[in-house]
Amino acid sequence: MAFETIRRGRKKLIIFLQRAPDLILDDTAAQGFISEADYEALDKVLNPWEKIRKLLVKVQIKGEQTCHHFLEGIRGLFPDLPPDLWPPGAVLKQEVCSLAKVLVNGGPENPEVVKAREKLSSKDSKDKKLENVSGQVSGQEAMMTEILDEGVKNFLRKLGLHKRRWKLTMGEILEINSESLTTVAPQTLEELPWHFLRKLMALSGTTRNTDLVRQNEESNEEVDMDDEGFFLRGTDSEVSVNPLDVLCAVLFCSDSFLQQEIFLKMSMCQFALLLILPPPKRTFMLWALRDIVRKWRPHCLVEQRGFREESLVRISMPTISFVRMGSSSLSKSRLLNEVLSSPQQHHDFFIHRDMECGSAPREISDGLVEISWYFPGGRENSDLFPEPVAVMNLRGDIESHWLQFSFLTEVSSAIFIITENMSDKQYDMLATLQGSASKYYFILNADGEKSKGTRKFLNKLVPLLSMTKSQMLVKEKNKNIAEFVKKVRSTIRNIVTSPQKVISIEEMATVSQELGIQTDEDTKVCQNGILHANEIIEEIEDVVDYKKEMLKLQGDLWRNLAKVEKELCRMKRQADTPVEDYKAQLRKKLIALRSQQNKCDLTNGITKFINGIQQLHPVEKCYFLKWLKFNLDSTARANLSKLREEYKELYHTAGSDPQQLAQLDALISTSSLGVEHFMRELGQFYEAEYMMVKEGKITENGRQFVHLPGIAADLMLEGFPMELIDGDASNIPLQWITDVLTVLHAKLGGKSRMKVLTVLGVQSTGKSTLLNTMFGLQFAVSSGRCTRGAFMTLLRVSENFQKELSCNFVLVIDTEGLKAPELAKLEDSYEHDNELATLVIGLSDITLVNLAMENATEMKDILQIVVHAFLRMEETGHKPNCQFIHQNVSDVSAHDQNMRDRKRLLEQFNEMTRAAAKMEKQFREVSFSDIMDYNPEKHNWYIPGLWHGVPPMAPVNMGYSEGVSDLKRSLFEFMRTCSRNRCSKDIPQFVEWARSLWNAVKHENFIFSFRNSLVADAYNQLSAKYSEWEWDFQKEMHLWVSKTDTAIQNQSLEDIEYGALDKLRLEADQKLRDGQQKILQCIQNYFESDRESLHLIEKYREDFIRSAKGLREQLESYCLNKCQQAILIRKGKSKIDSLQAKYVKTMEGKVNKLLGECKRKKCKLNVSELKGEFEKMWKESLLELPASNFTRRDIYADVHLQLQKDLEVRGSLTNQLFQKLPCFSSHPRRPFIVKDCYVKKSVMRTLTQGLLFKDYTQELEEYTRSLIGMCVSYVTEKVSTKGDYDETYCRELLRLINEQLRGKHFQKLHTTVYFDVDLKYSILGDAADAFQKMHIKFFEANNPHQCLEKLKPQYFSTFKDLYYEKDACQKRAKDFCDLCLKPALVDHLCKRLGIEIVDDFLSSGQSIQYGSRSFFQFTVQKTLLEEEKFEDYVKYITRYEKFVKSWIQAHLLDHYKEREELGILERAILSTVMKKAKEVLERYEKETGTLAEFLKHFCQDMSEELVISKDSLDVILFNNTASVGTFSADVQTCIPMVIENILSGNFKMNVEVILSNLLFKPQDEIFKRVFGCGKQCPFCKVPCEAGGVSHQEHFASVHRPKGLGRYRRHSTGKLSYALCSSRVGSNGQFSNTDTGGEWHPYKLYRQYYPDWRIQPDASITASDYWKFVFKTFNQQFAKKYHALPADLPEDWERLTKQQALESIQEAFNVK
Repeated sequence: MAFETIRRGRKKLIIFLQRAPDLILDDTAAQGFISEADYEALDKVLNPWEKIRKLLVKVQIKGEQTCHHFLEGIRGLFPDLPPDLWPPGAVLKQEVCSLAKVLVNGGPENPEVVKAREKLSSKDSKDKKLENVSGQVSGQEAMMTEILDEGVKNFLRKLGLHKRRWKLTMGEILEINSESLTTVAPQTLEELPWHFLRKLMALSGTTRNTDLVRQNEESNEEVDMDDEGFFLRGTDSEVSVNPLDVLCAVLFCSDSFLQQEIFLKMSMCQFALLLILPPPKRTFMLWALRDIVRKWRPHCLVEQRGFREESLVRISMPTISFVRMGSSSLSKSRLLNEVLSSPQQHHDFFIHRDMECGSAPREISDGLVEISWYFPGGRENSDLFPEPVAVMNLRGDIESHWLQFSFLTEVSSAIFIITENMSDKQYDMLATLQGSASKYYFILNADGEKSKGTRKFLNKLVPLLSMTKSQMLVKEKNKNIAEFVKKVRSTIRNIVTSPQKVISIEEMATVSQELGIQTDEDTKVCQNGILHANEIIEEIEDVVDYKKEMLKLQGDLWRNLAKVEKELCRMKRQADTPVEDYKAQLRKKLIALRSQQNKCDLTNGITKFINGIQQLHPVEKCYFLKWLKFNLDSTARANLSKLREEYKELYHTAGSDPQQLAQLDALISTSSLGVEHFMRELGQFYEAEYMMVKEGKITENGRQFVHLPGIAADLMLEGFPMELIDGDASNIPLQWITDVLTVLHAKLGGKSRMKVLTVLGVQSTGKSTLLNTMFGLQFAVSSGRCTRGAFMTLLRVSENFQKELSCNFVLVIDTEGLKAPELAKLEDSYEHDNELATLVIGLSDITLVNLAMENATEMKDILQIVVHAFLRMEETGHKPNCQFIHQNVSDVSAHDQNMRDRKRLLEQFNEMTRAAAKMEKQFREVSFSDIMDYNPEKHNWYIPGLWHGVPPMAPVNMGYSEGVSDLKRSLFEFMRTCSRNRCSKDIPQFVEWARSLWNAVKHENFIFSFRNSLVADAYNQLSAKYSEWEWDFQKEMHLWVSKTDTAIQNQSLEDIEYGALDKLRLEADQKLRDGQQKILQCIQNYFESDRESLHLIEKYREDFIRSAKGLREQLESYCLNKCQQAILIRKGKSKIDSLQAKYVKTMEGKVNKLLGECKRKKCKLNVSELKGEFEKMWKESLLELPASNFTRRDIYADVHLQLQKDLEVRGSLTNQLFQKLPCFSSHPRRPFIVKDCYVKKSVMRTLTQGLLFKDYTQELEEYTRSLIGMCVSYVTEKVSTKGDYDETYCRELLRLINEQLRGKHFQKLHTTVYFDVDLKYSILGDAADAFQKMHIKFFEANNPHQCLEKLKPQYFSTFKDLYYEKDACQKRAKDFCDLCLKPALVDHLCKRLGIEIVDDFLSSGQSIQYGSRSFFQFTVQKTLLEEEKFEDYVKYITRYEKFVKSWIQAHLLDHYKEREELGILERAILSTVMKKAKEVLERYEKETGTLAEFLKHFCQDMSEELVISKDSLDVILFNNTASVGTFSADVQTCIPMVIENILSGNFKMNVEVILSNLLFKPQDEIFKRVFGCGKQCPFCKVPCEAGGVSHQEHFASVHRPKGLGRYRRHSTGKLSYALCSSRVGSNGQFSNTDTGGEWHPYKLYRQYYPDWRIQPDASITASDYWKFVFKTFNQQFAKKYHALPADLPEDWERLTKQQALESIQEAFNVK
């Protein structure tokens, strides 16, 4: 492939082309390979290497065809181009290559060009071979090398076509651009060709109108009627051109395939076609006519109601030619139109002078031979002729175009010569026709004297040409034209009905060649393509036999594969076989079928087909495929015709065998054969080989078909439809489609954004015709139903229009008809239609629903299918637009008249939607507008029928063409609008979407199973973002709580008493409201951003909004609880503080008194004497202090009393049991163990075989463990406050226990009072231990006597300094830092460090794995797989919460093990608060007088950050006479030492100790982030991965074998290896504690677990991870769970560690 040649040889090519970068750039731009904008940008690049490199990228982006043309051009420019850089298939001789170089680059004045042309014209191949030379050089047909006539050149110059170097192609015409959507009439001659082509592709009846709209006609300016030139303006004919000239010019400038399409469209419009082009080409247009197929009913088949269908060029029929000799006032073409038109409906088959612009002089079309046909419809009264007849029309005088006339004489049954005034010369010319086989008829337009002379000549010709009187038709002046037409028509009928020469167009082509008129099939590339195609066609005798022999991989093999694939998902025939065993059997069968396919050798037919599409030149390949298509269609038509006749005869035979009819019916269904069948075979070879590689049966190097996707991708780029869904097997060859589109994406350089448009509707209602008309496509349109499924065609969007549509391509998908009669008898026909509709609607951005039907019941069936499909799409988050096309509605008032019908239709839609929702098990109120983008006024289209009249002679209805054009404009306007809100999918996204949709369709239970990687990726990104917003909100509130707690501790009792809590509640409410609003705004902004795939997760928006509101409520409860707790603690300490203040005041008085006494003594006391006096005074003073009521309490007794009160009301048995229990004490207690007596005996008797009892006890143990864990967390939280015990703590703990015991989990287990008493006793006993220790710690920390003792050293130090009259300012400042600031800073650090750790941890490299629950699950499972430790797996599965906490704790310890990072956080926290402290110190040192006032202000300003001990502060102020300025300066000097002291002390501590001492536990906060709701799958215990905490449904990416969740098979006691994700789609049943031991269908699991969505596995390998774990530790799990090992399927044993890793990478969408 040329694309690959450039890619592989890029460096070599750049080096080679650096010699002339500007020449290369100019030539590339001239040939249209790059846009003007690209040319200007590249022209500015000065570096030759860069210029060529970027140019090659631009060329590659354009695709394979452009790459090929580019390399051909380079090879022509540089003959020394290395052969490995030549384009594939380049086989031209060096002489032709050199010639191409001259033709491509030589200017008009270059003499080498003249020589080259002369050389070409003198070659034996003649100048008609120029097209072949050009085509082989470039892959495109050149123009100027074959058009040498100056008149033609001048006309092309007039139309602006002279600038083109290459001919127009279909790709260029089909390209979507802004101009193709306009309806503005042409204003200049240059616009005419494009206007003509656009109109023709839209099948418009006004295509041939070449009238121009002048500027002044469009303006609203007044025109002066007195102006002399006014009446001359309308007669200005200089700018008018004849439509025939425009048609000829367009054909001259079109390649062979566009010519073919032009003829096909003209044929549909019943326009006369060009059989022989005018000079200088004089080409017989055989190839251009090949694509036309006509159907008719000759009168001989009227009784049998039969019909015939054949390619137009192969139909033998009489041919009537009309020519003109000399000038005539009678319009020949108009006469022909009258003759061929029915009396009820006139149609202009031929252009004539009385048509618009028909009177403009012909410039290049004289000598043209046109042809039209009449085909009867089997209506004897209205048919003009009983058999088909061809009518040819020579433009111009036969005297000037004798060669063309000679051709007509050879092929015509009769020739009508219109003459008015015959000369001697003309007579002599006609006399030469003597002996001709054709009959000659003369039409004389009688005109007085002139006609007399003509009559004389005609009388002389009568004997020479063997004419009769009936062959002389005279049009008298006074004769009515209608009567004359009737006479001509009667004459032709007589000719047709009498024995006449008949001839086909193919036979005519042979005659033309004998006369020296070339045919368009004479080119070498065409003949080569035909030759290769004929090699295949010659082998086909019987289609059914050929398909069996040559296309072996299809048929039963492929259908069986499709059935096995679906059965793998649906498990309908499982019977009693265990699910995983059944799946293993199916998988084995699948591999066997693929192996059988892979063993098939390439048949002769397929080998020839591959050679044709792989080795031929691009243009030859197109001819090959086209010729193959023509002949295959012809063969299929012949087979179908024969089989239909046999069926008809058998059907009308009395006593016919129904079995024989059924066999014939099956043969008719399988008798179609097209190119798609060959491509399908290639796909099956590729799929089979791919699976063999995957299974390890073939090495990657041994692959034969790896190149096939590239070939198919090239065909798509060239405009060939690609089969998406194989309708014969109702299946998608997913790997083939995936790889073809992936290669296509690479060939497009990654620029593959596309909008997808599909059509749905009943069979034979014009769906394909609608698409073909709208986009100029070539979807198959034929009688009968030959091909089924869905086909996709790629339409390129022009560069200047890509931004507007937000896509590079439009992918159009055509589908088979719904409710096909041949499928109706199949039991799964409705299912088939549902699958098709679901798939194509799911893939599309816009769906056209064709409602061309009158049967209301059938219409309702179709709409039900569509509604089901759209309902399923709504569940995926995909909401495509839907346009309803009501065909065959022609009334101009249709839209208004049908307003009530639209209203009723919408009501019907709503009713269907509600019914469909129930069928899809959606129990919610839903309307039609909820599931799709539908506006009854804008999205309903009323389009007239396709034909204007009765086929086969009916032209396309003008209303149809205009209606389709309006629809097309509306669709693109919609694409423009929606592109602002929704990104277009690129090919990889489309492939992933198709893969997941098909997987969901195969599982049937669509509503509960859809989730693909696009949705998962978008959901994970949103979850990660939400986690960030959530933490920002939480952090803000945690910081507020921290500040508030500090402020409360600094407040007096009076401040707390008077409305403190209400003020805090208002403040918290405002902050919570702001935080919630911020998150909601973030969610809104996120969904309004331009991120990809947001529409797919739109349905989850409400979950995250609910989570934000739930988070606010959760934080509100947290904040208020913390505030109440802080106030409670502060109130409790206020009494102690008051007593402590009295003690301090008393002691200060005693110290002052002693100081006075000591100073009065005459002799100076030394330090020891002074200390003795101080100790004596201290002891005496302590004895004099008033007694304190602060005593130690017995918390054990209080908790025992609280438990007794709780149990008193629960019955006598409860009291008796409680009385037997010992009182709480500090003695160790045994851990709580579940006993048999805890479950009611009545329940135990119902449990059979003991296995279900084990389930009960295990569940009871799990729920009990969970409840104990909740209580431990509650107690730990209260203890961490460092406050005193309060009896409300015990009451709250009991309330929590009772609430859980009354919940559904414990109620279903039917526990006894023994359980309640023992559990409460155990929990409260442990709580009593913790609360007793908590109280003791508080007592010791706050006992006034002990607090006073702590202050004793500071008092003595101050006493000593005062006695010796030392300046102790610095010492007092240091004491202030040590006694006041340091404890406050440590406390502040303890409060803030946990919050900062979470912030730091989540913003580091760890943030990815903690970004969402899915990422976290992947990380954990990957690590477990790498380490492969059984005990870790057990903890992960059975103690998930504990495991996660341990995991996070370990990660935190590992992250901060070096201590430097933690030190940075600590320093940052301390530095921030100390910075503020310094600012406060500096601010007040000049404003206040006394030191007491200074420190008071300092404490007030720092009240939100620091809690400074009042007692310690009193010690500092005691007899402190230091100046404020000096004290402040000394304090600031000491602060750095204090910080370093704290940091060094912490550095020595273990990280684990630091984390345990923090008030805010970072591990707990991170745990909440990844733990989520904490729910686990009821079957396999896999944790929920849904984002937020308020989601309505739980889900997990991958489920595990149930045995890992302790499930055992009741009959054997062996661990169950069934996967719940498989079982929910099977016919199996389950029994557990939730069902009360009763069996319940898995499919209806949501009746018990409505909040769980268990999705079927996305692929066969999705659960390989847990299968590998199970098979690795099967024995260990059995031992751990007290069960027998599972009998695992064979294929589980073959799983490897690598496969396990790949499965979770796929499941969690991690590459």
